[in-house]
Amino acid sequence: MLLDQLKVKLKKPPHDLRYRTFWQYIHIDVPLLSLLVILCGAGLLILYSASNQNLRTVEIQAMRMLLAFAVMFVIAQVPPVVMQRFAPFIYLVGLTMVIVVLIIGHIGKGAQRWLHIGFLHYQPVELMKVGVPLLLAWYYHQTTLPITFRSLMIALPIILIPTILIAKQPDLSTAILLAMTGAGTLFLAGLSMRLILSTFMAALICVPFSWLWLHDYQRQRVLTFLNPQSDPLNAGYHIIQSKIAIGSGGLFGKGFLQGTQSNLHFLPERSTDFIFAVCSEEFGFMGNMILMSLYLLIIARGFSITVNAQDTFSRLLAGSITCTFFVSFFINMGMVTGILPVAGIPLPLVSYGGSSMVTILASFGILMSIQTHRKLVTT
Repeated sequence: MLLDQLKVKLKKPPHDLRYRTFWQYIHIDVPLLSLLVILCGAGLLILYSASNQNLRTVEIQAMRMLLAFAVMFVIAQVPPVVMQRFAPFIYLVGLTMVIVVLIIGHIGKGAQRWLHIGFLHYQPVELMKVGVPLLLAWYYHQTTLPITFRSLMIALPIILIPTILIAKQPDLSTAILLAMTGAGTLFLAGLSMRLILSTFMAALICVPFSWLWLHDYQRQRVLTFLNPQSDPLNAGYHIIQSKIAIGSGGLFGKGFLQGTQSNLHFLPERSTDFIFAVCSEEFGFMGNMILMSLYLLIIARGFSITVNAQDTFSRLLAGSITCTFFVSFFINMGMVTGILPVAGIPLPLVSYGGSSMVTILASFGILMSIQTHRKLVTT
């Protein structure tokens, strides 16, 4: 009798196993989802202060987040093998949209970056942030690794063509981000140190010549980065006010809604590019550490999924998405603190905006698909 009861108990899966099976069934990675929800919640809190307590701004951002999470959930249901099959098509659609935006795109803040699709304003470059890693992962999944010189020569146009087109909008910061995304994928694919050094040396040789191709405002950004005090009331104003906000926060900050640089409108672009300075002023060094810890935990989870991926396509795609997320928040924090030139890269999932948020969470939907479909195959 006791043996029969024990057999019945053994047949019933424990509660935690049933819990994991449920999340696997809907293809959601719980650790990653939890971190993303916490980061988005912190972003709304910071945005409320950065927008001078404008509830309408926060409501719009919250609706965008809900849409982005819905997109993430839908993409998480798509198996990696289906993504692999449609990778060339997604890349070509994104590249076509980038070309179209150069012809009939909407001009905003001096750059031609937007397409009007009905009531939506969309930046096609966001699709290329996913399209380039997808096509590179698709290509190297079918070739022998590590990378040879021949396969590198085939991969470079995949990266350089959209990068050059985006730079012509002009959107140099996003073009650099896209180039770094492609470079990260090549590194993960096993690019040899000899080829890395050769490419790096070629890039160094091109740097003096690239100065001639830059627009006047782009040259001014570089000069301002080297010496912000040369034009404190114009070109250097953004970074000077940002440093004041960060430094005045001290260890624990001035307190929520107590930031003078943002509330008194000294800090420009405080809801978008310079929102990290708002966080620094109100929550101080400790608040920054908490925010950065959230980013690093998300990155750690992304690389964990990368390591455990089952095939070359999934590993390269997951690793590239994780690298792109890291580069995005590193560039934003770097420009706000003055260690990098000012660039139009928003702070991921914190800055006000819709296109970038949808792209980022869609990318994390791909990560969840890679992770949960792998588990379903192996269990």
